[in-house]
Amino acid sequence: MTEGNFVDYVKMYVASGKGGQGSAHLHREKYIEKGGPDGGDGGRGGHVIVRGKENMWTLLHLKFKKHIRAGHGEHGSKSRSTGADGEDVYIDVPLGTVVRDTETNEVLFEITEHGQEQIVVEGGKGGLGNWHFKSSTNQTPRYAQPGMPIQEKYVTIELKVLADVGLVGFPNAGKSTLLSVITSAKPKIADYEFTTLKPNLGIVKHRDYQTFVMADIPGIIEGAAEGKGLGHYFLRHIERNSVLLFLIPADADDIKKQYDILLDELRRYNPEMLDKERIIAISKCDMLDEELKAELKTELDNELPIPYLFISSVAQQGITELKDTLWNILND
Repeated sequence: MTEGNFVDYVKMYVASGKGGQGSAHLHREKYIEKGGPDGGDGGRGGHVIVRGKENMWTLLHLKFKKHIRAGHGEHGSKSRSTGADGEDVYIDVPLGTVVRDTETNEVLFEITEHGQEQIVVEGGKGGLGNWHFKSSTNQTPRYAQPGMPIQEKYVTIELKVLADVGLVGFPNAGKSTLLSVITSAKPKIADYEFTTLKPNLGIVKHRDYQTFVMADIPGIIEGAAEGKGLGHYFLRHIERNSVLLFLIPADADDIKKQYDILLDELRRYNPEMLDKERIIAISKCDMLDEELKAELKTELDNELPIPYLFISSVAQQGITELKDTLWNILND
């Protein structure tokens, strides 16, 4: 999927259909002088429904749909005939989609399962026909109920990628390179910062035909939680990850400090992220000889509070060990 085709945030206006009007018809038939009221009910207005689809990964199909309206219910007619219901409109979204009320920012619901359906705005109820109102004292009611009006609101549809492992790191830490090596994803790779502008997903193949999903988001910089750089806009995509893989290059000035900065940005964005399983991968370790690697290992054993591994995506070093470790954590 190209960067331009990844859309994860849309706003739109949605309106249900109004209910059909009940009929005030009076029965007329040869040889029947006073047939009485026989007006049917109006049909229900159409709903606007959000539906989960497991084979979708983006909101691209909704990018230019700014107004969605359901069909109106038909009016009732004679012989107690009920009007047809208005046509429901379905909005298909990927799993992990959150729908909010744009005006109040209230979360209306979340789509997490294939086939899950949630009504955003309900169609108006159809009005009752006049035959409902007949009685011994009111034998010929010449009135019926109108249908209920439409419901309308502005909603924000927001995608939070559902992945097992989320890659977290500064720009140019090697996240896209790692994703391209251990999955079939083809992210953009270059030797400048913020090469990744949109999240990328890849499926990691493990032993015995097992798989798990890995997500790469744009690099995070200090102050991302306040809106600096690009990472703050995509931090929501790692809220759904089971494991956070921190990628820090071996040539970093201070590996522990970089980890602390990244962890602090996640905490400031959402403190619940600290409850996730975390592991550190020291990337670009092909630049280190065995002596330097041993010195760095001694230093990190005393500084880092979580497990770490040495890897090199280019030289294919430590990749199998990394996949085994991630698989064990996911299935622990």
